[in-house]
Amino acid sequence: MKKNILIFTGILMLGLLLGACGTIPAQPGVTSVLAADTGGENVRTMTVSGTGKVTLTPDIAYVTIGVHTEGKDASQAVSENNSQTQAVINALEKSDIASEDIQTTNFSIYPQQQLDDRGQPTGEITYIVNNSVYITVRDLESIGDVLNVAVEAGANQISGIQFDISDAEDALAEAQEMAVANAQAQAENLAQASNLVLGDIQNISTFGGATPYLKYDGIGGGAAVMEAASVPVSSGQMIISVEVSVIYEIR
Repeated sequence: MKKNILIFTGILMLGLLLGACGTIPAQPGVTSVLAADTGGENVRTMTVSGTGKVTLTPDIAYVTIGVHTEGKDASQAVSENNSQTQAVINALEKSDIASEDIQTTNFSIYPQQQLDDRGQPTGEITYIVNNSVYITVRDLESIGDVLNVAVEAGANQISGIQFDISDAEDALAEAQEMAVANAQAQAENLAQASNLVLGDIQNISTFGGATPYLKYDGIGGGAAVMEAASVPVSSGQMIISVEVSVIYEIR
């Protein structure tokens, strides 16, 4: 019985020794992966990242325009707000903003307790009514005129301007190609510097691609709107950025 235990222990130690000898140590910056379709052999890989960026000029903008009214009678405050908001919408449509590009995004009414000089409730209630429309401006050269028309028609709240690209598919594809080419160049340089042979791509992951908005804020409330409406609006530049992570086989 003791002899059998010694034989079993010897076989086990021999197996562990052979397994250790067959393992290829990974080089710095290189990942060793056991692939099922390689017959159990270790496949060494290299992971690199690449970036691609494309700069574009925005050709479309989104603007939120609102009407704020207050009154001691709720129905009167709502009626006044409705008339003022409709006047703004009519003025926007006359400024070549299509009806399908005008969308109501917010309507609210709430009571507000009035306070005296000491901060104590007076018992009087003022009703606050807000109505906002979200418009799409497809002619960027007309943004200044659109803001001016809206303010003259009764708008007293403009929360911001967001610039965008109406069709960014081609630019996104170009950024992706640039990112892959950048990763390929890095992989080739690293392989050459390490005396390695670059093999096939094992995996690609992509990140980003979202177009950032350049936002024009700070417009709001009566006189501030009138002053801001005369200020030229610049759309600037937008960047579509894509990052890829590529895993290559190396030998």
